[in-house]
Amino acid sequence: MFRSQYPDVPAVELPLHEAVLGDSVQWYADTPALIDGLTGASVSYRELGEAVDRVAAGLAEAGLVKGDVLALHSYNAVRYPIALYGAIKAGATVTTVSSLATPEELAGQLRDSGARWIISALPLSPVALAAAEGLEIRETFLLDGTDGVHRTLDDLLAAAGPAPQVAIDPARDLAILPYSSGTTGLPKGVMLTHRSIATNLAQVAAVHATEPGERVIGILPFFHIYGLSALLNRALRAGGTMVVLPRFDLEQFLRVIQEYRIEAVPVAPPIVLALAKHPLVDAYDLSSIRYVLSAAAPLDAALAAAAADRLGLPTIHQGYGMTELSPATHLVPLDDPEPSPGAVGKLVAATELRVLALDGSGRDLGIDEDGEILIRGPQVMMGYFGRPHETDTMIDSEGWLHTGDVGHQDARGYLHVVDRVKELIKYKGYQVAPAELEALLLTHPQIADAAVIGVTDDEGTERPKAFVVPAPGAELTEQQVIDFVADRVAPYKKVRAVAFLAAVPKSASGKILRRELRGK
Repeated sequence: MFRSQYPDVPAVELPLHEAVLGDSVQWYADTPALIDGLTGASVSYRELGEAVDRVAAGLAEAGLVKGDVLALHSYNAVRYPIALYGAIKAGATVTTVSSLATPEELAGQLRDSGARWIISALPLSPVALAAAEGLEIRETFLLDGTDGVHRTLDDLLAAAGPAPQVAIDPARDLAILPYSSGTTGLPKGVMLTHRSIATNLAQVAAVHATEPGERVIGILPFFHIYGLSALLNRALRAGGTMVVLPRFDLEQFLRVIQEYRIEAVPVAPPIVLALAKHPLVDAYDLSSIRYVLSAAAPLDAALAAAAADRLGLPTIHQGYGMTELSPATHLVPLDDPEPSPGAVGKLVAATELRVLALDGSGRDLGIDEDGEILIRGPQVMMGYFGRPHETDTMIDSEGWLHTGDVGHQDARGYLHVVDRVKELIKYKGYQVAPAELEALLLTHPQIADAAVIGVTDDEGTERPKAFVVPAPGAELTEQQVIDFVADRVAPYKKVRAVAFLAAVPKSASGKILRRELRGK
């Protein structure tokens, strides 16, 4: 067993909105908390605190009560955290929804989570309204505009009554219910309590503290746990200034870094690739950057070195975690200019690590020995919503969460992730469940059987590849299969390549033998 080298931090027994904004609103009242990177409009901490109170009051007046689930369906926007913390303050559990979700995907999440309220960005509202058809949704609000039919965030902000005083048990009440495929299977609701997320912020701060007033670029999607907690919660908790962009556009991203003298750049590996190789980077002054933090997917060590060299930084910092871990367990310390090459970081405070032998013996491995990574700490999720069996598979009786990742800890205390036991595909930081795509492919009348795996291209990006067994007499093409999937899923889930087989290799129990597909 390995333990963090940092002193333990006590559990944070506060509702999430208080843990994030409580001190900041008081200490940094006139500091810009949020800036719209497109328009320059800003919101101070005082204004943010007041807006959160008004939204909480408005939702309470609308009938929202403690324990209700509210789906927040939006791209990044200055109003996103106002809606998020307002709903949490009103007692809701917020289930964050991908801005790329199809109506079918969103409907599935609404049904599974039991959501009764929706806040949706106006351009995405047709998806939300289509998903809500036939479901028991109390009301849908629009975040950033009006369609003349539905109430808006402005209507909630106009509430005249007091903010509700909701009794929240940080250890038991759920703050966020994001959806994750875990180690395998279909997306499942991850039960994250107020305490697990708030404590994880304190754990991270012991290793990788955000400075008050630090200018941070908000490009990672807030609906993803990395963008939500490791970016948004973390920056606002420390009194930082978040410059928000709705989506990634390289020229816009570089312009904002230059214009706002951005210091902190949390990103995913595809953006590190652009910083390392794209010629447009040379046209902008990026000298304000103090550090780049890459997480959500593996980052090639050579690529990281090339990006750091181009930006004049000592290193590209990495982090490791997962939705089920609130989300962070490892970070490269800011004060280490020469971390172990390729490492994803050191254990954050109050966190334990085991490396378990892959031979099924249950043996614990030592320094530099590769095995499955297990994590224990206060950031471990409560479980999967409505899925006790899947929870028991993921978290053992001693509280160890089995990540499904393979790696080792080196003599300096750095973790290296080298492979995955689990089947989950990570395409540019987004989770893609093979089982979900396989189930979809099997609905095609000309497909008899199918399997999906992740294959890595020349740039180190993992992409979904489908292996299809055509039905007798079928005349399918690769493009037809690609188009069939693309029409029914979010863009990041699209199948990028197709191979045709006479049969999908399976074990005696019927499990797909994915390893046999690797060389095909």
